Amino acid sequence: MTRELLAKAKGATDDRARTMIVDCDIHPAYTSQAEMLSYLPLRWRQHVQEFGLFSANPLMGALPYPRMNHGMRRDSYPAAGGPPASDLAFLQEQLLDAHDIEYGILQPLSPGHLMSNTALGVALCAGTNDWQIDKWASPEPRLKASLSVMQEDAQASVSEIQTRANDRRFVQVAISPRTLEPAGRQRYWPIYEAAAHYDLPVAMHSAAFGSRANTGSGWASFYIEEHFAFSHAAQTALVSMIFEGVFDVFPDLKVVLVEGGFAWFPAMVWRLDREWERHRREVPHLKRRPSDYIRDHVWLTTQPVEEPPLSSQLDDILRWVGMDRLLFSTDYPHWDFDHPDYAFRLPLSPADRALLLRENAVSLFRLDTAPKGRGA
Repeated sequence: MTRELLAKAKGATDDRARTMIVDCDIHPAYTSQAEMLSYLPLRWRQHVQEFGLFSANPLMGALPYPRMNHGMRRDSYPAAGGPPASDLAFLQEQLLDAHDIEYGILQPLSPGHLMSNTALGVALCAGTNDWQIDKWASPEPRLKASLSVMQEDAQASVSEIQTRANDRRFVQVAISPRTLEPAGRQRYWPIYEAAAHYDLPVAMHSAAFGSRANTGSGWASFYIEEHFAFSHAAQTALVSMIFEGVFDVFPDLKVVLVEGGFAWFPAMVWRLDREWERHRREVPHLKRRPSDYIRDHVWLTTQPVEEPPLSSQLDDILRWVGMDRLLFSTDYPHWDFDHPDYAFRLPLSPADRALLLRENAVSLFRLDTAPKGRGA
């Protein structure tokens, strides 16, 4: 790197030090299964204690891939004990205070999303929501919750959204992109309608949970394949939603694709437009080209930030995606944590850095506004 580039990079780091951050992907953890069960009704506590949650069969949804250090940063274990990201005081010290986090968006990987027993899944999602408020968002105003719903039961999901939507500690609706049917199918439309009505983005976290494997042909052999395929679930969900007409029916719907990276995004958008030009007569219900829907309705979190050999290549990708479409995320406390000072290995202008690290998220999640819900 030349002296000029080094000076620019240093200037960007200095700018970052003066920019507060919104971290859009923090994974809180239960201290123990007992803590999780304490948020379930007695009927389901007894059920889990008698039958358990998961089968050993990976086809039933349990994560079948062992990961080094359980996929966590080695320094993320609280001194007081418990799993990483299970202790609020340590999370405040290691993440919020250390990195100037103005707001952090919780992305709990609720087991409710992947239950074959949908009634149990509904109870687990509701318990996850209560737990986020009690343990995290209520004592720490910098933390905002994700409204977890069991996407395979649309009626129960809508009820959960309606119950909590005016609590501004919740800033998005969280579902798995690894749905039983393609995400654009009408069985999921009531969820999208409710989310759009209350101006809550729908977040789809691509990590290892959901009703289906990340690949199109089943469970992979190794964790490296599973981790690589995080973007596949996001792409599959988004393509289905576009061609099924979701964004025409719900013109106010906003979608956030979480933890799938973003380097794949420009090529996918180009190909969608090309295919639409060739086959648009098959989908006459679409009023616009796919890229137009994406431009108006879709955001992506940045983690894991791609690291091409030349920083100029990353700059090209950022411009193609659009600086106003990206939401910074660390993925704390996972092993591939993205540090806000070092994740982007290129100089960014103060305006672009502010968009990326803070402004996009503040606008999307209405973090600087009073509670709002159309018709509420």
